[in-house]
Amino acid sequence: MRTTLTLDADVAAALDRFRQRGDHTLKEAVNQALRLGLRSLEAEPATRVERRTDGVSLGGCLIGSLDDVAEVLAVSEGEAFP
Repeated sequence: MRTTLTLDADVAAALDRFRQRGDHTLKEAVNQALRLGLRSLEAEPATRVERRTDGVSLGGCLIGSLDDVAEVLAVSEGEAFP
């Protein structure tokens, strides 16, 4: 089939890189890219495996409120905070 194709700049650049690596014609490069792309589009999507992480209690906060960052830093560094 003969057709006119307008390629985005990034697609054209990728095809040029592919052509230079393997010494392919533009027709060969486009056909190979379309074959691979269409195969992946037609393939069944991979089934997702649900993974779970069990929660664990870490206990209460050891330094009180975490709202004041300066106080948290002072307490963690051992400085007396007014």
